[in-house]
Amino acid sequence: MASSDLERKAKEAFIDDHFELAVDLYTEAIALSPTAAELFADRAQANIKLRSFTEAVADANKAIELDHSMSKAYLRKGLACIELEEYQTAKAALETGASLAPNDSRFTKFIKECDKRITEEAAEFSTGLVDKSPIVAAPNNLPSVGLANQGTSATVSTTKTKYRHEFYQKPEEVVVTIFAKGIPASSVVVDFGEQILSVTIELPGEEAYRFQPRLFGKIVPAKCRYDVMSTKIEIRLAKADSTHWTSLEFNNDVAVVQKATVSSASKPSYPSSKPKGVDWDKLEAEMKKEEKDEKLDGDAALNKFFRDIYLDADEDTKRAMSKSFVESNGTVLSTNWKEVGGKKVEGSPPDGMELKKWEY
Repeated sequence: MASSDLERKAKEAFIDDHFELAVDLYTEAIALSPTAAELFADRAQANIKLRSFTEAVADANKAIELDHSMSKAYLRKGLACIELEEYQTAKAALETGASLAPNDSRFTKFIKECDKRITEEAAEFSTGLVDKSPIVAAPNNLPSVGLANQGTSATVSTTKTKYRHEFYQKPEEVVVTIFAKGIPASSVVVDFGEQILSVTIELPGEEAYRFQPRLFGKIVPAKCRYDVMSTKIEIRLAKADSTHWTSLEFNNDVAVVQKATVSSASKPSYPSSKPKGVDWDKLEAEMKKEEKDEKLDGDAALNKFFRDIYLDADEDTKRAMSKSFVESNGTVLSTNWKEVGGKKVEGSPPDGMELKKWEY
């Protein structure tokens, strides 16, 4: 199937709310046309609907790399970054997109949303700096994991676990996210071993945070990396093989490691810590309108025209269209059931052409 046919089917799937199918069809089209920026931008749109925001950002970035003037790629990158709480990155993308499409009010709306979030984060971080002091934790705080050894004595820390962590995986890597806001990169140390991850966060006046799990499987330290962002630390662990990890940490009870299976219906989801101020129902309606308004040519435009008539029609109209089209061998398309319901519809070829019956 040609790339254009796959693209058309992907657009239809998106309009019909089949977002996973749309992603799969766009992926097939991209394999045939790997330099088509439009395909990456549209797959980003479908990934946003699936809440696969990291995938959406990657697609939007690729679309921008291929076509720097595509405003909708910047819009979709901005929306995905807002959901990932990367408001500075989102704002930068949206501002670039706004310069390319000055009449699109969506850019202004979401830039204001970013400004609001950035201000809130700054206020939270400022308050946190004022309130932070080395005090004894209250008895109802959760105990931290492990012992702090000083010389020959050992004391159990009663401070609560400060940072939440989550992970998701792909066949080739595991992505670990530690949700820690406003941490300077200089305060973070991450080391990789053959099957060990070591994360240390040291802030002045605070007990150091350490996360040192023995990993479920082996990794390739030289290919691992991490990024310290405004709201989190994102760590990418390169798997030594493509086995599926049933947990992040090693478990003696797991005797058999499952081989990774790649399913087109299973996409990595990215955790979101709180609801955002994005009206997704309204955004979905705008996306669908954008797809419907997109210019098509030739047979594609004609097929879309008849499909739209059929989708919006009542049952009698649909029956009339199906019956007339089938019985006339595709030469007649009627919407009047009273006219075609009680008789066989004869073929009516275009002027200058002759209708022939094929013999087998």
